[in-house]
Amino acid sequence: MPYLYLKALHIIFVVTWFAGLFYIVRLFIYFAEAAEKPEPERSILQSQFRIMQKRLWYGITWPSAILTLIFGTSIVVTLGLYDQFPGWLVWKLAFVVCLYLYHFLCHSIFKQQQNGIIRYTSTQLRIWNEVATVFLIAIVFLVVLKSALSMVWGIVGLLLFSAMLMLAIRIYKRAREAKQSR
Repeated sequence: MPYLYLKALHIIFVVTWFAGLFYIVRLFIYFAEAAEKPEPERSILQSQFRIMQKRLWYGITWPSAILTLIFGTSIVVTLGLYDQFPGWLVWKLAFVVCLYLYHFLCHSIFKQQQNGIIRYTSTQLRIWNEVATVFLIAIVFLVVLKSALSMVWGIVGLLLFSAMLMLAIRIYKRAREAKQSR
């Protein structure tokens, strides 16, 4: 019975962590786009986006990432999986490690923007925003299907999905540029 409570809490904090990751990068995009606005609009917008970023990052995203790790580790210990990981779980954990790297890279962008530094264009950040989606799809498919062959098909689907996302981002960028040039 404790396993089911741990699993429920793990899922809840995975969801809130991903919500934070998805939204923080949108705030990075808005912050970068605000830099193109004239004063005083630029300062007002960036000041507000800094506040929103800080509240989201420290109030939701970081706590959710930590609690996801705590409850995920608790599940592994409760089930006694620490000495024998099933193949699908090894792959899932590899994706989770990559997701934490993504989180730390988002933290770096967060710190830069908190200091008024913009190193990435809004287009680059839009692409960066889709990385979390790729991790979400890979992890969910692995957890649900629990099969190496299904994982291969999931990875193929993931690559196709990623290609479609990149195409959609390019089309959206061209549409925005066409609209702005009118």
